[in-house]
Amino acid sequence: MRSRLLGVVLALIVLVLVGLGVPLGRNVAAAEQQEMFLDRLTDTSRFASLAQRPLIDDSPHLLRPELERYDELYDIGVAVVARDAPTVPLVASRNDLALGDPAVQDLVSKALAGRLPVAPALFTPWSDAKVVLAEPVLVDGEVRGAVITFSPTAKTRFEVLAWWALLLAGSLLVLALAVLLALPVVRWTLRPVQALDEATGKLLAAVVSGRPVPPVGAESGPPELRQLSRSFDQMAANVSDVLAAQRAFVADASHQLRNPLTALKLRLSNLEGHVDGEGEVHQVEALSETDRLNRILDELLAMARAESSSVDPVPVDVDKSVAARLTAWSSAAAAKDVHLVLDGERVGMALVPPRGVETILDALLDNALKFTAEGTLIVVDARKSDGVVRLSVADHGPGLQPDELERATDRFWRSPAHQNVPGSGLGLSIVRLLVERVEGTVQLESPEDGGLKVVIELPAV
Repeated sequence: MRSRLLGVVLALIVLVLVGLGVPLGRNVAAAEQQEMFLDRLTDTSRFASLAQRPLIDDSPHLLRPELERYDELYDIGVAVVARDAPTVPLVASRNDLALGDPAVQDLVSKALAGRLPVAPALFTPWSDAKVVLAEPVLVDGEVRGAVITFSPTAKTRFEVLAWWALLLAGSLLVLALAVLLALPVVRWTLRPVQALDEATGKLLAAVVSGRPVPPVGAESGPPELRQLSRSFDQMAANVSDVLAAQRAFVADASHQLRNPLTALKLRLSNLEGHVDGEGEVHQVEALSETDRLNRILDELLAMARAESSSVDPVPVDVDKSVAARLTAWSSAAAAKDVHLVLDGERVGMALVPPRGVETILDALLDNALKFTAEGTLIVVDARKSDGVVRLSVADHGPGLQPDELERATDRFWRSPAHQNVPGSGLGLSIVRLLVERVEGTVQLESPEDGGLKVVIELPAV
């Protein structure tokens, strides 16, 4: 953003310099050309006055020494023509003057008609055309002939070019000074924006981990951006407070509901043998629902702890944790005639929240045992590459549709095809929360041989 803002500032400065420099350059060229024109006009008028007597006496050759000396000094050709022969000079300072040129003839015709010279059109430093002036020779108010001067423009063009180079150098100097002045101004202007950008990146991590949101604290920059920083700090604090209150409510509600739910389950258990056959079915279903509520409360407490934990991640021996959880789940897998298989390699340490690997594997293995078919395998794979530890759990259950894979980690989401399977839809959500705390990733895949594969990536240590 700094480069774009600096580019806009420089573009405006360049436009201002061009808007001022181009007219100024034209004015400088016009002034130099006007000075040259007035100087040549004075000389041409002088020769027109000198030519009056020679034309009256029919002795124009008397002007030759004056014309040649002037041409030798200033390299300006001069010719005198009669009214009845405008293309043949009566006398000239040199023989190569282009009197037959149509443009010159047009000027001579105007002079013989009694018109005085006018300033030529503005020429540029790269134009090598000569300035031609033609002035009538008047004798008692009658036009007897005309004096034509052919002036080279090299000196004037060089002076114009020098002025233009000076203007260009001044513009570049102004542009360089503008850059030097604009850089600190742009940095000062964007300092609150940069602080806001950094604070926005830290906001999600702080909110997810339950840590206080660090304030932006922008003390420099434009007043409007400083006010925006203060508004952002207030908003971030409010969001953090609201989420903290929500997590506290979930944790407190889950904890407070556990005691009455336990008492309810105990009372339902005491009804065994005291209800008739029809009521016994409802009593068994009620006990099943209390078990389901217990599981939901346990997962809500686990999610609340995962969301509100302010404990920093720690290095964990992944191999040891994986082996311990496979041993713990082997009995449940054997009861369902499912084999737990460990594949991969030793991966060493990974950065995770305390007991994070155990919680992740418990959620993934619980899901896999719910959905996989009897007599199949659940494969736990652990590998390490490029500084990342990859854990995956693959089952041979019904799996998910392609459009359901992205929603599977949402809270309380369950596939319509699995509504008859016990569960709350919070397991994968807890896994995602734990993994995101260490900036890891969770990816769900549908293997070619069926089932579901969940791949977890954690930073290796």
